[in-house]
Amino acid sequence: MPNKVEVAALSDVGCVRTNNEDSFGYDPDRQVYVVCDGMGGMASGEVASQMAVSTFLQVVSDAAPATPIEAILNQAIVAANSAVHEVGLQPAHKGMGTTLVAACIEDSKLFIGNVGDSRAYLIQGHQCMQITVDHSYINELIRTGVVKVEDAGSVDLKGMQSVITRAIGVSAAVDPDFFSADLTPGDIVLLASDGLTRYIEQKELGLIIGACDLESSARNMIAVAKERGGTDNITVLLLQLVAEAQPNPLITNAELIA
Repeated sequence: MPNKVEVAALSDVGCVRTNNEDSFGYDPDRQVYVVCDGMGGMASGEVASQMAVSTFLQVVSDAAPATPIEAILNQAIVAANSAVHEVGLQPAHKGMGTTLVAACIEDSKLFIGNVGDSRAYLIQGHQCMQITVDHSYINELIRTGVVKVEDAGSVDLKGMQSVITRAIGVSAAVDPDFFSADLTPGDIVLLASDGLTRYIEQKELGLIIGACDLESSARNMIAVAKERGGTDNITVLLLQLVAEAQPNPLITNAELIA
């Protein structure tokens, strides 16, 4: 049975920032979706995230249909990194970069690529599972055993709470992670910047998202993040796999009489 994908995406400047350095975009024909969280002085974060999104989507759009999804995602991320890095060499944009998390759906298979600490989650029923692994200072401490997972919220990071260990554009080369999962109709995928995930726990996300339609869920999540501080830009992109109803077979008068 063929499937279709419903999508809702919103981005909010938050309660403190005056400009929005997050960007998102998607191509419904290729069923590819991307969220980026820019960083850099002045407006450079905006430049980095917008450039990464547009470059990523263009490469996906130009890819030959027979190219494997994993290869397309890698090519698009590498191209986005090169584009942002090249502009970041200019004095006006020195040091800029961006996170990137992207999803692509082919049939009922989900493919994820990410660089940085923007996240992808899979929601099945009211159960929410994080797919991506943050490329962050705290996560490196956890991975190497310096900090236990249960202590991560209380450890003193000496001002390095928001430091990420990989990003698009900060160097000539990039090292993305890739993940895949099987989807069934009704499953929801969330792509989000850390302006959302630092305020809402994983178990809460499943409850908020499962309570109403995608757009209302996106608005509700942003509202909660802002109520709890909203110190950063907040971006939410939700996808839901929906089974298309099979058309009823045509019945002729002759068949009815028979």
